[in-house]
Amino acid sequence: MTQNIVRPTEEDFDVLTQLWEASVRATHHFLQPKDILWLKPKIRNEYLYAVELYCSKNSGGAIEGFLGTSADKIEMLFIHPQARGKGVGKNLLRYAVNELGKTKVDVNEQNEQAVGFYRHMGFTVIDRTETDSLGKPYPILCMERPTSLHI
Repeated sequence: MTQNIVRPTEEDFDVLTQLWEASVRATHHFLQPKDILWLKPKIRNEYLYAVELYCSKNSGGAIEGFLGTSADKIEMLFIHPQARGKGVGKNLLRYAVNELGKTKVDVNEQNEQAVGFYRHMGFTVIDRTETDSLGKPYPILCMERPTSLHI
């Protein structure tokens, strides 16, 4: 089911940034608070503009999660902590794979919940880097799933 997935507007970017921060604080325990504070304005002012965005809204119209994509890749997938475990992430991932044809994702190795989620959804590790794209010491798992499989 994908009917609650819509394209956010620039007016939603503050909400998306707040959701990103809440999600990261709940799942990225390996990050230092100063890392999150350093990344937050980059998310708001750079990274959200660099991807195609899609968000999932609940029946009341509140954004519960969002997805950012480029080329054949999922660049970001963040779910509000209060919406975790309710199918929001699966719904967004299904949309990315089935409707948008995205088959790759990079995941922080230390975010074991995300790694497990992507494995459960059919992604496998194809590569690993010792640092993230900013050169920080956070290993990244490059994951992919077959293009012919729908979720």
